[in-house]
Amino acid sequence: MRAVDIIQKKRDGVELSAEEIKFFIGGYSKGDLPDYQMAALAMAIVFQGMTPKELAVMTLEMAKSGDQIDLSPIKGIKVDKHSTGGVGDKTSLVLAPLVAAAGVPVAKMSGRGLGHTGGTIDKLEAIAGYQVEIEEEQFFNQVNDIGVSLIGQTGNITPADKKLYSLRDVTATVESIPLIASSIMSKKIAAGADAIVLDVKTGSGAFMKTLDDSIALAQAMVDIGTEVGRQTVGIISDMDQPLGHLIGNSLEVEEAIMTLNNGGPADLRELSLILGSYMLVLGGAAKTDAEAREILERHLADGSALEKLKQLVEAQGGDASMIADPSLLPHASERIEVKAVAAGTVAAIQAEHVGVAAMLLGAGRETKESQIDLAVGLDLRKKVGDKVNVGDTLAILHVNDTKRVEEAKDRIIKAYELSQADVAAKPLVYAIVTKDGVQRFV
Repeated sequence: MRAVDIIQKKRDGVELSAEEIKFFIGGYSKGDLPDYQMAALAMAIVFQGMTPKELAVMTLEMAKSGDQIDLSPIKGIKVDKHSTGGVGDKTSLVLAPLVAAAGVPVAKMSGRGLGHTGGTIDKLEAIAGYQVEIEEEQFFNQVNDIGVSLIGQTGNITPADKKLYSLRDVTATVESIPLIASSIMSKKIAAGADAIVLDVKTGSGAFMKTLDDSIALAQAMVDIGTEVGRQTVGIISDMDQPLGHLIGNSLEVEEAIMTLNNGGPADLRELSLILGSYMLVLGGAAKTDAEAREILERHLADGSALEKLKQLVEAQGGDASMIADPSLLPHASERIEVKAVAAGTVAAIQAEHVGVAAMLLGAGRETKESQIDLAVGLDLRKKVGDKVNVGDTLAILHVNDTKRVEEAKDRIIKAYELSQADVAAKPLVYAIVTKDGVQRFV
């Protein structure tokens, strides 16, 4: 078998066999095939795409290239949730304790952020003492005991994907939907979940800017999950404005606590209920979305979801008093208001600009070596559909270092698109993708 023949076959639009894909991904992972041949195959995939069978084989090979987590010591159906990323997206902090309170075990490994704000693990480190790295046995025992654990990614997960991703970044092949889908799903499969709920963002602040592309990505990932025997559902959610109001690591923990305390912003609460409902159905705790939602709402109302977060924090060495009293979380030394310079109704908020503003304040990483300030970030005071007058407060910056405050202010002002006409509210969820097809709401 020769790599050049496989490249030519894919270039010409012919479906590759499982053996050919295994030969290529295995050879590249081990260093037997050079970067230039992998780059050529990746470009052929960009132009010719991949069938669901090809995608499934490639994804499994990437998952097998490194450590695979066996979650069988944990009782019950393990359901994982993945988001393609967005500004203010702290749903994992809400969903892990909420879903666990409803009886579905959540054994979740999350990453750190590179970009606008920290990842879930960075956010959890705003809680004093919280241990993001624990032994595997403790991880299993904890989920069996209290139903939930949130830890950092451990071991050598999907090295083939890491190697391929670095190559794609410099060969103009990042935007390929099959390559994106296999990258995401290889990590989810290696992490050992029985079922997967995907939150695929769409809009200006998302990786996928258009609804059609977002649905295509969700379909590709659902196809992979179905082919490899993992129940998978994709929810297409809005990222034409940030999720919630608070952006920044400690601030997002605070907003998650508000939501688990049966409050919080309406959009964060609603999206958490939608995602959580599918997690409960896949986890066997409810037969329908409606039944699942009732269960989740009950756990928010009776305090058991918030209590589960306290149990999680205590089990991993954190200071649970911060959950009972969020004022104990890290807070910035200064608050600076950003005032509107024009009047109108908020038509859109470019989430990417808001994310960059948070990063300029120190809430995210510009490079891998950047140090995050867990206390800083911003509070959006106007969302889509709100009326704005000149001089109104658009946002409040939570600041420790004022060096880049003016840049951050400029980003916030640029982020707001105002209209002189009334603005209809945008849907929070645009579509649901399952193995049976796509249900569109717009």
